[in-house]
This record gives sequence, C-alpha cells and structure tokens, in this order.
Amino acid sequence: MAWGQGARRPILGLLSRAQRQAARGYTSATFETHLSSNHFAPNGMICRRFSSEVPASEQMNLIKRLRERTCAPIKDVKASLVSCNWDIEDAQKDLRKRGVISAAKKSSRTAAEGLLAIAQDEKRAVVVELNCETDFVARNDVFQYLASSLAKMALSAQDPGKLVFPFAPAYLENMSINLDHPKLSGETTVQNAVTEVAAMVGENVKLRRGFMLSTTAHGVVSSYLHTCPQPGLGRIAGLITLEAEDSSASLDALKRVGSSIAMHIVAAKPLFLSKDLVSAAALENECDVLRTQAESSGKPQMAIEKMVEGRLRKYFEDVVLLEQKYVVNDSTNIKTLLNDLSKEVGSKVTIGNFIRMEVGEGIERPEETAKPEAMACAA
Repeated sequence: MAWGQGARRPILGLLSRAQRQAARGYTSATFETHLSSNHFAPNGMICRRFSSEVPASEQMNLIKRLRERTCAPIKDVKASLVSCNWDIEDAQKDLRKRGVISAAKKSSRTAAEGLLAIAQDEKRAVVVELNCETDFVARNDVFQYLASSLAKMALSAQDPGKLVFPFAPAYLENMSINLDHPKLSGETTVQNAVTEVAAMVGENVKLRRGFMLSTTAHGVVSSYLHTCPQPGLGRIAGLITLEAEDSSASLDALKRVGSSIAMHIVAAKPLFLSKDLVSAAALENECDVLRTQAESSGKPQMAIEKMVEGRLRKYFEDVVLLEQKYVVNDSTNIKTLLNDLSKEVGSKVTIGNFIRMEVGEGIERPEETAKPEAMACAA
C-alpha cells in the first residue's frame, strides 16, 4: 500500500504538469515528445537529466583567471569564455583575435599620454616614447613593461654610427623582441607586441619616436627623468653627453655634473647649445618681434637699438643652454659650471649634444568645446 501511494505521486505530478502545458498551448504529442526526450530512458524508467553547464562559482573563477592573464575588460572576457564553452585556453586565443580587431579600430584615436623609457650603457643612451590615450593606462604594469623593453631592445640594436640618431617607429616595428611578463611573454615583433598591449588595455597604443645619443670621445652620457613611476620611466627626459679632451681625466665628476645638467635641461627647456647654433630664421624672427615692441615705446632710434640688444641678450639666456642660469644655483650659468668642472678634472670639458623630450609634445589634442548655454547651465 505504501509503495502504491509512493508510485502514484510522480504520476499525479506528471498529469498535473500535462494539464499546465496544455493550458499554455502544448499538444499532447509535443508533451510526450518532450517527456520522452528529456525524462525517460528506452526501458520506460524515469531518468534525471544532469546539466552540462559550468557551475556559477566556476564561471566566476574562470573569468577572474582569464582577466588576470589578459587584463581585458570583464565584458570581453565573459563573452570569449561563453563563445568557447568556458575553455580558458581557447578563450584566451579568442580574446587575442578580438583584441587585434579592436586595436585596429582604435588606431585613429588620439594617443597623447604615455611614458618615456630610457636605457643606457657607458657610451650610449636611448629614449623611446610609447603613447596611449589616458594616464590611467600609462600606470598599467604591462604598458610600463613594454616601454622599458622597447628602450632596452633599441639600445641592443646595431649601432647606427651617429652621435645623435632620431628614429621613427618603422626603425623598430619589424625587429624581434623577446618578452617575459606574466601577461605578455614569448618572442614576437615590436609591432605585434604593441598591438597586443593595445588589445589588453582597450586603448590606442603607439610607438611614436625615439632618440639615441652616443659619445665616441672620452666622456659620459647622462640622463634624467621627471615624474618617474619606476626607474627608467618618466614623462619628461633630459639626455646629455659630456666629453673631456684629456683621455686620462676622471669620469666620476663628469657623471655627477652630467646628471645635474640633464635635470637642468628638463627644467629650463633650452632650444640651442650655443649662440652660434641659433638658427638664422629664429634669430631674425625674434629681432623683428623685439624691434616692433621697442618702436611702440616712441623712443629715439638709438634707444630702440639698445633696447633690442638688451632684450636679445635676455632671449639667449632663455633658449641657449650655455647662457642659461643654472637651476640649482642661479648665481652662475652653465658655461661657468663647465669651466669649474674643467678645472676640477684638469682637462677642458665640453657638451657634445643634448636632447629634451616630453610625452605628447607636438600632438594635437582634440579640443573640448562647450556651448555658452551649456556653460551657463553648468554655472
């Protein structure tokens, strides 16, 4: 009797379900097919259907692991896992394919943020600029690792045989680079590495330019980076070569003063090394501006010439490195600093070349314009 009551319960449950399905518009044939395909074995026994889907807890774990591997947005990570039936290896490959397409779409967007990376040895220094769209991405460890790796690779490349060697992205793009980062590893080309990082961070990433500074004489290459998130990276860079005539002169003092002048270059923004190297066009343009300003004062011609001469001297102090006041001690200038260094080492010391670079300089940023009405509403 007990068995009969127990057996009747599932049957009554099925009949009740059949009535509900009929109310929803299911035919008896459809319902029988649904039951036979999902709940009954060939021998007529009722079977439990097990789900082949990944449990929710495991899904969250896979999403977390794949995001840690790739840094991709959670939305894209989940979409790739779902499309690959929650296989994390296939999903990672799918994300890379999606990333390449996404990076290509973003390549036209303005990338004016980023970092400068410096790598150097005793005779050479290289600085490269890697751009992105926001300073948030510039703080990303994968982005920073790529910038440092590009500078080191450029330093290890064949010496171009020039004391100052500016290079465009094409100089490095097809070179092979070996990466060793938890999220970015293996051997690939520079261009592919940049594209892969762009896919990871979801922004336009570009290798913009680079400079190599060398010295063949008895001297040193010194550098300084401003706003450094970590050694070898920054937003503004100053590089300089100091050379001593006597090959027996100690280089320790040159290194010390060289680092200080590199910092001065970052702060003072010189355009020329000496007055002799000021371009004729720049000098003529400045003289025209100064003469126009002086003539507006209404003073005699002789006084105007003296005014132009005095202001031109001030112009040289602003843009010529050797004439600039030393930022560490404004009672002296760089020329005097070099003379004192020459006396210290017992040999004449000169500046070979210098470079100043800043992230995003010369890039036109999209202007954010607001209508007067909107500004009034905001106020």
